[in-house]
Amino acid sequence: MSARARSLAYALLLAAGAVAHGASDDKVAYKWVDENGVVHYGDSIPAKYAKQENSVLNKQGVEVGRNEAQKTAEQIEREAREREIELRRKQHDAFLLTTYTSVKDIESLRDERLGQISGQRRAAEQYIEGLHSRLSTLQTRAFTFKPYNESAGARRMPDDLAEELVRTVSEMRSQRNALLAKDVEENTLRAQFQSDIERYRELRTVRSGR
Repeated sequence: MSARARSLAYALLLAAGAVAHGASDDKVAYKWVDENGVVHYGDSIPAKYAKQENSVLNKQGVEVGRNEAQKTAEQIEREAREREIELRRKQHDAFLLTTYTSVKDIESLRDERLGQISGQRRAAEQYIEGLHSRLSTLQTRAFTFKPYNESAGARRMPDDLAEELVRTVSEMRSQRNALLAKDVEENTLRAQFQSDIERYRELRTVRSGR
């Protein structure tokens, strides 16, 4: 007799035995599935399968309860992240509906924020132009000293000039990186506001029942 057939036979015996012992017998049995997909029945679940999903059967062999499989740490962590994402989504939806009265309100705030970034970029560009002018002046001075000036009478470059050159070049690099960051900030801001506009329209459509 195969394992599956033995399991089914055991289930029938459980039901028959319950009837024979009468209604006073309140014993229960369990049903579980092994790694090969074979269904098993028994008065207790082997430790190997105790953490898996299983069913509780009454004395007639009818399922009266179900024990969910014990979740792994990864599953618990993933579900926690999903709950957190869902909570934030609901909070943001509430924010959109309570903060704005129309799409134009969102667009107005978007344009204001983009204008601020544009102003910051212009200021940074002007500062970089000033740094470039300063660097040109410093380089002109540096060319009169060694090692740039190879004439016999050329003096060694003063330490303060060398330090100023290094600081100016470093500051220009930093400001250019800041400009690149502003580009990223602007693109991110546009995407966020566009997402808010689309979500706001969805929420208003649902609220209006259309």
